[in-house]
Amino acid sequence: MKILDWYILKRYLGTFTMMLVLFIPIGITVNLAEKIDKILANEVPFVEVAIYYLNFTIYFANLLFPLFLFLSVIWFTSKLANNTEVVAFLSSGVSFYRFLRPYIIGASIVCIGAYIMGTYLAPSASKGFNEFTYEYLKHGKKDRETSNVYRQINDNDYIYVSRFNPLRNMGSNFTLEHFEDDVLKYKIHARSILYNPEDTTYTLNAYKKRIVGKEEDILQSKSKLDTTFTFDLEDLTPVEYIAETLTTPALRNFIEKERARGSSNINRYEVVLHKRYSLPVSAYILTIIAVAVSAMKRRGGMGINLAFGISLAFIFIFFDKVFGTISEQSSFSPIVAVWLPNILFGILAVILLNRAKR
Repeated sequence: MKILDWYILKRYLGTFTMMLVLFIPIGITVNLAEKIDKILANEVPFVEVAIYYLNFTIYFANLLFPLFLFLSVIWFTSKLANNTEVVAFLSSGVSFYRFLRPYIIGASIVCIGAYIMGTYLAPSASKGFNEFTYEYLKHGKKDRETSNVYRQINDNDYIYVSRFNPLRNMGSNFTLEHFEDDVLKYKIHARSILYNPEDTTYTLNAYKKRIVGKEEDILQSKSKLDTTFTFDLEDLTPVEYIAETLTTPALRNFIEKERARGSSNINRYEVVLHKRYSLPVSAYILTIIAVAVSAMKRRGGMGINLAFGISLAFIFIFFDKVFGTISEQSSFSPIVAVWLPNILFGILAVILLNRAKR
């Protein structure tokens, strides 16, 4: 790499790191000011609070890194332009595409880092962040479906639980229906079902089983029955944020399992999965837009570039959140919802880049 590449690359990564170092403490301070009363009221141990804010840091950085990256590129490129360094580079015979090369290298480094964080670090941080939130900050609020739980276990079995207690691994008014070729073969009903994690068995109270016969049904009943099933009771009602807590390979397997069960939350899980690929790619798009916007020296100086950049960044985040929410709440394709902001801003990047070249 030449001196120009190293000069811009160091500024790229250094300014991005500085943005994270500056804004993350601000985010922690704002969050702490908002939550301090609940933390003190629940007498949360200091160690748990410290771990929570460590998880919050990773969660916050992973969520908003496109914004930080965009602003950092605009910031230091505007300084280069104001110091007429960009003019000097281009006047020396360097083409605009050649000038852009160290930015693309920097975006590649950030893209790889964002993918690793989103795949392995952020899921663990998200689990700790959300568990702390529901235990201490949203005390009493449910983090999962606990009433009228209806799930398809496999191609033949369906279960229903009128109420589920995740703390006790217990459900009430349990029903299991087994079909073969769309014909009901037998039906199991119990007043309650209790999962025993020690030996992965289930205890059914007031157990009744009806086996459907050709001429008459066979009825079986017991006051209590210990048995096994092919499902895990807690897996039937996963927490709302379960997709955020799984690594990418585990999330893919989870989505396939939930699709086979007929889960109604498939779109929500797929939005999380596709974002793990779309957000790193956005590093390239936002970098090109930032360079195209800020490489020219303007009469208003750096302030004009920053104002324009902040507006574009928030529009990008707005589109990302809106389309993601629409997909989660409807049948709108998750892959379209997640990648549409990148496509739209990719087109904008091409337009702005062509203008900047001239």
